[in-house]
Amino acid sequence: MKPRFITLLVTGTPGTGKTTLARKLSLLLNYAYFDVNSFAKTAHIYSSYDRKRQTYVVDEAKLAMELVKVREKALKASKTAQKGIIFDSHLSHFLPSKYADLCLLARCSLKTLEQRLRKRGYSVAKIRENLDAEIFDTCLSEARELGHQIIVFDTTKATAAAVKGLAVSLSKLVRT
Repeated sequence: MKPRFITLLVTGTPGTGKTTLARKLSLLLNYAYFDVNSFAKTAHIYSSYDRKRQTYVVDEAKLAMELVKVREKALKASKTAQKGIIFDSHLSHFLPSKYADLCLLARCSLKTLEQRLRKRGYSVAKIRENLDAEIFDTCLSEARELGHQIIVFDTTKATAAAVKGLAVSLSKLVRT
């Protein structure tokens, strides 16, 4: 019997280490990796561009519908390829919970987050906005409200061994 196709969401405030974590997990678990932010831009799933905040304003309902379609395509393709898919973005939790097996929330210390965002060249206002989002658990609250099963993973000092251990735990958890 073939194992079922698994859908993992990696979410969290920008700068918390989502992409690094999602890419490593996709390799360890042999899951397809999907960059939700790039997809939203190229598929024009946004209503406007906010110049002050230097970001696209994503249409969350449209994004959810499009992510369901992406998941369904990946599911059909899985007969010969990956065993699952990992959606990576601070917006990935907008995939409806009935299509996701698990939502992994990346978080890190505020000091580390601020350093990472400064290194990216974010403006003072954008850094403040993201620190506030981390302080107020914006992604966690949204994921909970949307009914996701959530695991929180601290990336502040995450080692390769910790990520590998997480991959082992995830593979056991989603198979049961």
